[in-house]
Amino acid sequence: MPSMRRFAVLAAALSPLVFPVARLAAQSRAAVLADRPTLVVFLTIDQMRSDYVDRWAPQLTGGLARLGQHGAFFTNAFQDHANTETAPGHSVTMSGRFPRSTGIVSNTTGVLDPQAPLLTSRDAPASPYRFRGSVLIDWIRARDPGSRALSVSRKDRGAILPMGRAKQNVFWYATSNGEFTTSRYYGDTLPDWIRRINARRTPQKLGGRTWNLLLPASAYTEPDSEPIENAGKDYTFPHVLPADIARAASELPYTPWMDELTLATALEGLEALSIGAGSSTDVLAVSLSATDYIGHRYGPDSREQHDNILRLDRALGTFIDSLYKLRDSSTIVFALTADHGVTSFPELVAQRAGRPAPPRYDVKPAVADLRAALRAAGVDTTAISLDGAAVYVNRNMFAKTKADADAILARLAAKLRATPGIARADLVRDLAKRDTVHDAVSRRWAHMIPLDTPIELVFTPVEGAYPKDARVAEHGAPYDNDAHVPVIFYGPWFKAGRYSERALVADMAPTLARVVGVPPTERLDGRVLEKAIVARLRP
Repeated sequence: MPSMRRFAVLAAALSPLVFPVARLAAQSRAAVLADRPTLVVFLTIDQMRSDYVDRWAPQLTGGLARLGQHGAFFTNAFQDHANTETAPGHSVTMSGRFPRSTGIVSNTTGVLDPQAPLLTSRDAPASPYRFRGSVLIDWIRARDPGSRALSVSRKDRGAILPMGRAKQNVFWYATSNGEFTTSRYYGDTLPDWIRRINARRTPQKLGGRTWNLLLPASAYTEPDSEPIENAGKDYTFPHVLPADIARAASELPYTPWMDELTLATALEGLEALSIGAGSSTDVLAVSLSATDYIGHRYGPDSREQHDNILRLDRALGTFIDSLYKLRDSSTIVFALTADHGVTSFPELVAQRAGRPAPPRYDVKPAVADLRAALRAAGVDTTAISLDGAAVYVNRNMFAKTKADADAILARLAAKLRATPGIARADLVRDLAKRDTVHDAVSRRWAHMIPLDTPIELVFTPVEGAYPKDARVAEHGAPYDNDAHVPVIFYGPWFKAGRYSERALVADMAPTLARVVGVPPTERLDGRVLEKAIVARLRP
C-alpha cells in the first residue's frame, strides 16, 4: 500500500482544513519525451480575460506565472462565437467545435434536464443531454477503452460540458448545501471520496472568515471605492463570509476560496481514482469559477479581481507542485483557457477616458410591441420569444392562422434597430451572406446557431454597452472584450514562447489530440496549432 499523508489546502485561510491524498510520488519514468502523455490536465478559468496574465504579471509567482512565462501562450486567441456565456464556451473547450455544432447555445438551456435530478442537493437538475457530438475523452477511449476522466467545477455546466455526453466522473459544487454532487445521469450514489470531502463541511467552517488583500494596499493601483461595484453594497475590502452556515455555502463562490476548494477536490479525486497513474492517457478537467463570480460582482478593473487573480496564481502553483509529487511531470500536459471574457462597466470606462458612456439599452418596449402584434394577429404571445439576444420563432403556432410570421419578425427587427444602444438586428438566414472574414459579429453569430434551432433573429448591442437594468459586470456580446481569452499549453510536447498568430479555443482539442496521438472521430471546426508542437510530433 502506498503511504498516506495530508495535503494542505491551498491558501492560508484554509490551512486548518486538510485533505488526505495517497502516495507521495509516482513511479519514476525516464526523463525523455514520451510518445504521448498519460495525463491531460485541462484548466478552464471562468471569465478569465487574456490581458489578466500580463496586467499583473510582475506580481504573479505561481501557476499563472509558470504557464504564462514557460508555456506556449497564444496571446491572440478567442472564443469565436457570439453568445459568450459559460455553457457555450465550455462546450467548445474539449470538443474543438463551435456551439452551432455542439448544440449548446445559451446558459438557459445549457445543461438543465428535469430527468436528471441531483443526488444530494436542491440545485437544478442537470445533464449533457443537449450536447451533440464528441469530445477529447471520447477520441482517446476509441483507441483505449481503459482511459478515464475526472471533471470538477463549482458550476454544473463547467463540470459537465467539457466531458460532452461521456459518463465519466463529473462533480460540481451545490450552493444549496455547500457539497460537491452529481446528477443521476452519472450515477445513483456519490463515491466515498466525495462523501469524505463533503463530511469536512469546509464551506461551513469558513463562515465568518475575512477576505483581506494578499499584498499591501500600495501594491494595487485600482481604487477600492467604486459604488458601481456590487450594486453599491460591500464594495471595499475587507469582505467577510457570512457566519450563517447556509449563507456561507452560497457566498463561497464569490471568494477565492471556492477555487482553492475546487483544486483540492480535483487532486483528491485524481488520487482516489488513480487518474493518470497507469499507461493509458487519462483526462483531468478543472473549471474554476471564482473569477466569474468576483468579476460579475466587482468588475474586471476592481481591486477584488486583481487580488483574486493573485490568489488564483498561487493556488494553481500549489496545485501544479502537488500534482508533480503525485505524477511524473514528464508525462503530463496542461492546457489553460477561458469560456469567455468580460466587458468593463461602461460608466467607469467613460469616466476614466473622459467621454460619454454608450447608452444602456432596453429591449422591453420592443418586446411589448411584439406581444401586441402577436395578440392583434390572433397568435399566442409565446410564438416568438427571446432568450438573451436570440429570437426564437415557433412556426407551428402560426400554421392555423393567417398571421404573417415574417412580417411580425421584420417589425420586431425594426424596433430593435431603432432602440438606443442596439447596433444591429440580423435575420439568421442572412448571416451567411455577410463578409464573415472581416465582419466578426456576423461570423460569431454564424458560429453560434445550429441549423435546426428555431432562432431566426439575433440582435447585437453597441460595443461596450450594457442592458439598462444590469447591476453587475456583463459579458455575452460578440466583441473582443468578451471573446479574447488565453490559450496556453504547457508540458514537454510544446515549445515555450509567445505566439501572436490568431488562435481559437476550438483549436485546443485538435491540438491536444495530435499530442495524445488520437484522431478526432468527427469533423472539427478547430485546427491543430502546429507551430507550438515539438518538431518530432508533427506529421
